[in-house]
Amino acid sequence: MAHQTSPHPPDDGLTPPAPHRVPAPAASASAEADAGCRRLPDDVLAVRAAEGDQEAFSVLVRRHTPGLLKLAYHLLGNLPDAEEAVQDAFTSAWRRLAAFHHRASFHTWMHRITINCCLNVRRRHRTLLPLNEVPEPADSDPGGVPSSAAEADALAGALLAALERLPAHQRICWVLYELQGLSYRDICQITGVGEPTVRGRLFRARRTLQEVLAPWR
Repeated sequence: MAHQTSPHPPDDGLTPPAPHRVPAPAASASAEADAGCRRLPDDVLAVRAAEGDQEAFSVLVRRHTPGLLKLAYHLLGNLPDAEEAVQDAFTSAWRRLAAFHHRASFHTWMHRITINCCLNVRRRHRTLLPLNEVPEPADSDPGGVPSSAAEADALAGALLAALERLPAHQRICWVLYELQGLSYRDICQITGVGEPTVRGRLFRARRTLQEVLAPWR
């Protein structure tokens, strides 16, 4: 059964997906040890986690889940699939920590893994919305500002539907740049392509979105 798409991305306070496949800290871990881990930078925590420190990895999970969940939500369009992708990403990261050589930041590395997991989830739960089913705008005031919360929700739904129509490589670049606020350099590291390619994908994504969302202007 297809997941219902919600127009609202999760907020920063959302509880992380239950990490039943990701190591949880030992019950005997002290509050002081946990507080100490939380003060450490990502690269130190990643080294400790690669050595088997489950508490260090749990801190990384808690620290990065909100941002990765928002990334996955905007790539997949619904919360259940986003949670599945982020859970898969952290499970994959735990298994591959020994291969993380710190050539990029842990943040960038997790973005790359999460995007790959999102693509896998999309293949498993592909639910494309035809363009003729994209919500149409209701009458609004002359200033073009949505006249009600319902219209704002419809606009958000239309954006998600339009994003769904983009080729995956364009959608990824657009989400990373416009919604995640990452630099061209970061996006190049995550996607493995050069800056001219990233700029080209952004240009084509923006042009498509402008055409699809023109009725909302």
